[in-house]
Amino acid sequence: MKTKIMGILNINSDSFFEGSRTAVHEAKERIVQMINDGADMIDIGALSSRPGSEMINEEEELQRVRGVFDLVKKERLHEKAVFSLDSYSPLTLDYALNCGFKIVNDITGLSNDDVCVIAKKYNAAVCIMHMKGEPKSMQTNPEYSDIVKEVDDFFKERVEKARSFGIKDIILDVGIGFGKKLEHNIALIKHHRYFTHFGYPLLIGASRKSMISDICEAPIKERLAGTIIVHAQAVRNGASIVRCHDVKEHVQAMRVFEALT
Repeated sequence: MKTKIMGILNINSDSFFEGSRTAVHEAKERIVQMINDGADMIDIGALSSRPGSEMINEEEELQRVRGVFDLVKKERLHEKAVFSLDSYSPLTLDYALNCGFKIVNDITGLSNDDVCVIAKKYNAAVCIMHMKGEPKSMQTNPEYSDIVKEVDDFFKERVEKARSFGIKDIILDVGIGFGKKLEHNIALIKHHRYFTHFGYPLLIGASRKSMISDICEAPIKERLAGTIIVHAQAVRNGASIVRCHDVKEHVQAMRVFEALT
C-alpha cells in the first residue's frame, strides 16, 4: 500500500523548525511546491505546539491563517491535495472546513466536544493524537508505567467519543515528542503495529524532533536523515501516513522503501 505523505506548513513565526515557517503571502508558492513534490495531504497550522510554547486565543489564531484558507478555496487547491488543519479551535476549524479542508488534526485528541460537533457537521476526518499534559509543560519529566497501554487506553476512549458524535473517518497518532522521553518514543515506534487493531490509519510525525538528536546529536536543520529512518521504521510497523517537513525527500524515500519491502 502506498504511504501517504502529509506536508507541514506553519503560518507562524515560532514553530521549532525555522524552515517550516511561512508568511501568508508565501503560502501559495509553498503549497504548490509541496503538491508538485508529491504531497497527498498538507497540514496547515498557525499555533506552535513545540515544548514550552504559549497558547493564543481563537481570534488571533484565525486572523493569522484566514488568508491561507481563503486562498485554498479561491484557487481550488483542495482539489489537488487533501488539506488538514492542525488546530483544536472550533472557530478556526469551522472556517477552514468551510473552505474545503477535510481533516481536523487535533493534538488534544478531541478533548473539546465542540470540535467533534464541527467535524461531524462537515463530515471531516479527525486525527486523534495522544499528548500527556499540555505543550507548555509536557516535556517536564513525563512518566509512564506502560506507555503502550496508556496510549492504547487513550485511543479507546477517544475513538468511542468520536463515534458517539457520528464521526467515522478517524486517524490515530501516538504523538511522538508530546509528553514523552526518548525511551517512550522508541517504545511507541517499536510497538506501532499494535495500534492497528483499531482498524484506522496510523499517522507518524517525528519530523526533525528532538528524539533524533537524543540518539545522535544534531541541530534541527541536520535531522533529515534520522527523520527518514524513524518514519521508515514506523511505516514498517504499520503507519500509513507520514507527516513531515521535507516532502520531496520523503516521497522518494517511501517509494524506494515500498519497492524494497
